[in-house]
Amino acid sequence: MRVAILTAAAALSTTVALAAEADLRRSESFDAIQDRIERSVALFGEMAKVITHPRCMNCHPADNIPRQGDEQRLHSPPMIRGGEASFGPSGLHCNSCHGSENLAVVGHDKDIPGHDPWQLAPASMGWIGLSVHEICVQLKDPARNGNRSLADISKHLATDGLVGWGWRPGKGREAAPGTQEILGELTQAWIQTGAACPK
Repeated sequence: MRVAILTAAAALSTTVALAAEADLRRSESFDAIQDRIERSVALFGEMAKVITHPRCMNCHPADNIPRQGDEQRLHSPPMIRGGEASFGPSGLHCNSCHGSENLAVVGHDKDIPGHDPWQLAPASMGWIGLSVHEICVQLKDPARNGNRSLADISKHLATDGLVGWGWRPGKGREAAPGTQEILGELTQAWIQTGAACPK
């Protein structure tokens, strides 16, 4: 019985891993593209599947109003950025409702999302309404990316817990494509090939 359970668990783990890779290609799948710049552009295009997904975009508003859900509706109750810290307005910080982990609500089909900290991206990193090209250019610009180097961006996308929440969004939300590990690999390969942006 125990062997059957372990075999089933291993099969499920393999199935989940293969599904993640089907949603987001690994960096080595772009090795056949000989031109370095073309490969770099293609790698960013694959990264954009995550970057433009609601799990990322909802916290990157250009109008200082966070979004919710897969349909990216305006936050309810009404919420604004609330200053440079991006934690919400004084007296109603994001953590007034959002705890350190997802919270199941009895009778609701969605969890209240949570992570510590729970906050919006800096105002300079507003992506909603931008093209993939514009997001790429902004991501590389220290004046508009929180003064981060490409190495900092790579580390952020590959290891930051709030970014990682996108793959563990709780009940009622679609996870970001692939895995954070695959996104990290893609980001590193994109940087190594010149960090070129799509047109």
